[in-house]
Amino acid sequence: MSDATLNTVTDNPDDFAVQISDQIESFIVSVREVAKGDEPDSAVPFLLLEVSQLLLAGGRLGAHEDIVPEERYEPDLGPEQDVDDLRERLALLLDPIDVYSEVFDPYEPRKAPVPARISDDLADVVADLSHGLAHYRAGRTTEALWWWQFSYFSNWGSTASATLRALQSLVAHVRLNQPLEDLDGLDTDEDLAEEALAEEAGRVMAEEIAGPLGLHTVKPVQ
Repeated sequence: MSDATLNTVTDNPDDFAVQISDQIESFIVSVREVAKGDEPDSAVPFLLLEVSQLLLAGGRLGAHEDIVPEERYEPDLGPEQDVDDLRERLALLLDPIDVYSEVFDPYEPRKAPVPARISDDLADVVADLSHGLAHYRAGRTTEALWWWQFSYFSNWGSTASATLRALQSLVAHVRLNQPLEDLDGLDTDEDLAEEALAEEAGRVMAEEIAGPLGLHTVKPVQ
């Protein structure tokens, strides 16, 4: 049954919920494995694949009719899962290409890009997804689906989309042997205008990061 014909969660909740939860749990486990740094040579391509697959689950949630939780108030889950260690490990692994520039809302006119970090983004997405996963593991399937859908629209969907764009752009720069703008000098806590981004961006060749991140350049056709 396709999502287009799945009008309510009660039509076939197990299949839909199990598929979504499996994709989400797989993403969380995979990102944590990458963050261990055991295979740094494949980190960026692997993250590109995992974020792409996660956004398929997000697209399914986004296309689904609004999911309404069974309880008026969200049950208490206790302390939120700490993702600071994950954030720090990813930042160390992805240095020096962790920082990138992003426009938060493409439909707001004349919005200047702001600096963001892939490590922050991935940790935030994991935190959002883990919150819903705790509901799912406690047997509150509808609550989990509601949370995943709501937070997809409000936070993790746009965050994961921005991260995917950054990872895809990074791979494209390296594979096409194109110079990569150096954003190491950017401070993600500063409110920088587009002109400031351009002024602070230095030049660094893609091959400087290709080896450590497991990427290979493609020589242009003569």
